[in-house]
Amino acid sequence: MVFSSLEFLFAFLPVTLGAYWLAPRRARNTVLLVASLAFYTWGGGAFVFALLGVIAANFVLGFAVARRGDRSGERRRQWGVAAAVLVNMGLLAYFKYANFFVGQVDGLRGALDLGSTDWAAVTLPIGISFFTFQAMSYTVDVARGTRVPLRNPIDFALYVALFPQLIAGPIVRFHEISDQLGNRRAGMDAFAEGAVRFTHGLVKKIVVADAVAVVADAAFATPPGELNAVTAWLGVTAYTLQIYFDFSGYSDMAIGLGRMFGFRFPENFARPYSAVSVTDFWRRWHMTLSNWFRDYLFIPLGGSRDGAGRTYRNLWIVFLLTGLWHGAAWTFVAWGAYHGALLVAERFMEQRPTGSTNLVPLRRAATLLAVMVGWVLFRAETLTGALGYLRAMVAPGSLEIVPRVAEVLDVRVTLVLALASLVVLLPRHLVLGPTLERARGAAPAVARLAVLGLALPYALLLMAGGSFSPFLYFRF
Repeated sequence: MVFSSLEFLFAFLPVTLGAYWLAPRRARNTVLLVASLAFYTWGGGAFVFALLGVIAANFVLGFAVARRGDRSGERRRQWGVAAAVLVNMGLLAYFKYANFFVGQVDGLRGALDLGSTDWAAVTLPIGISFFTFQAMSYTVDVARGTRVPLRNPIDFALYVALFPQLIAGPIVRFHEISDQLGNRRAGMDAFAEGAVRFTHGLVKKIVVADAVAVVADAAFATPPGELNAVTAWLGVTAYTLQIYFDFSGYSDMAIGLGRMFGFRFPENFARPYSAVSVTDFWRRWHMTLSNWFRDYLFIPLGGSRDGAGRTYRNLWIVFLLTGLWHGAAWTFVAWGAYHGALLVAERFMEQRPTGSTNLVPLRRAATLLAVMVGWVLFRAETLTGALGYLRAMVAPGSLEIVPRVAEVLDVRVTLVLALASLVVLLPRHLVLGPTLERARGAAPAVARLAVLGLALPYALLLMAGGSFSPFLYFRF
């Protein structure tokens, strides 16, 4: 079950909202937890037991890592953190990377004529990259003494399993939401704000991301030998827009759902395609993942404190792992290494991550180009395919769009693609989701009416017509 499905919009969500608002305040966390586990079971089936195992293990470990004044308490804390990392990362590594590892071993065995490994492929539980990272943040925050362990297992289970952000984020770190688990205000204003934010995300997904997806899919499905530069650039432009509107749309929907239940989740996107450097891009794209790696990996490794060489090393480690976090494939490793190299280059050249100079338009264009090249690595199925696609982007050839792509470029898709491309020209400070949610005045009010009165009915018509594709980040 996904947010952009009719069963979610007209069955699961109304029932959950009704039960939540009718329940006594002290029972609302229980209602939300039951709904969240039902939501996960709908899509994940028996993998709900993996989720419950993560919840149980980290709840117990939270008490082990709580700070104490004696030396034995410090030793217990260190062992508890190590156990939490082992449990969460071990589970993630098995489900996400076992198939990849066996595939590499089989490749080597095949080259040596040793046959293949007797191995049953492991199915990836949905959302595992998100809920394991969220659970680890609880243990680390408690170990650092910034928060105390939760005593109520229902509150902790809700923190890990809360359905709006369970499958694809935002990654909500414990210290960002701990106070809200037991004490939050939910009223009609919060509900109205959340409804507008959710609708905004739904429209981004259904009207924009799903429309341009057909162009990206057709272009990347075209054999590199049949591609020309015009088609290749059209395809990567479509994918650049698809992944942004798809993932930021999901984040808007998650943030909006959270507001309906009284929660405030951290923002996850801030106009990333207006970035003036790759460093700036990562301060605006999937911000909750960037912040997680910064606070729980980059800074503990030493951050930028121990000289340029250590800084470069730490950046490489973080972005290689960022690539692997997204998927078990050499394309993701290459994508992470590519971004790590760009960040190291910016540090080496002492380029300012931001700044208002006359070169801002040029820097925005150069950064967007670098990001688009990276998306080729991210989207391609293999490194060979990615390299072939990149070659097609710079090879001279026909100016005609190849038939496979031309046949999906109907009037609606072409119009959406053209209008969505204008997002790269908008002012850097204009982030529409929070503006629609909270801004006051005539212009935001008109925009909210347009979203609810025009864009929402159109999106529902598209959904009713059977137009649907899964969220891209569900695969991670």
